[in-house]
Amino acid sequence: MADVTLISGSTLGSAEYVAEHIAGLLEQQGFTTEILHGPEWEELSPQGLWLIITSTHGAGELPDNLQPLFEQMAADRPSLSGVKYGGIGIGSSEYDTFCGAIEEVDRQMIALGAERIGEILKIDITQHEIPEDPAEEWAKKWIGLIK
Repeated sequence: MADVTLISGSTLGSAEYVAEHIAGLLEQQGFTTEILHGPEWEELSPQGLWLIITSTHGAGELPDNLQPLFEQMAADRPSLSGVKYGGIGIGSSEYDTFCGAIEEVDRQMIALGAERIGEILKIDITQHEIPEDPAEEWAKKWIGLIK
């Protein structure tokens, strides 16, 4: 099992790029990583360290490739007491549902017993054309919390 499982949900690919970039940073610090773009529940272990990176789609919703996972988790209510996680949201502050997807993920993870490490990062694409840049700064601090 990898030290950190990176889970991404994206409509246009920005969350996938951020996940791949952060995986590289983690590996430089000696962590092993596994990247899962839009995984199904069966691909995940209900324990370990997860980093969830998602864009916000529509009216504050999860992207289509991540929605089924969180719908299944909401229905099955698995215990995630063995999971510690971090979260990065990508969205536009031009919408009143700015980063609504990562907020929903955070609520659901906590409700299922997972423990968040650090603060959630919300990247505003109107301020950061390249989301990997603020994600890298956040990841440096987050890596310090998980070492």
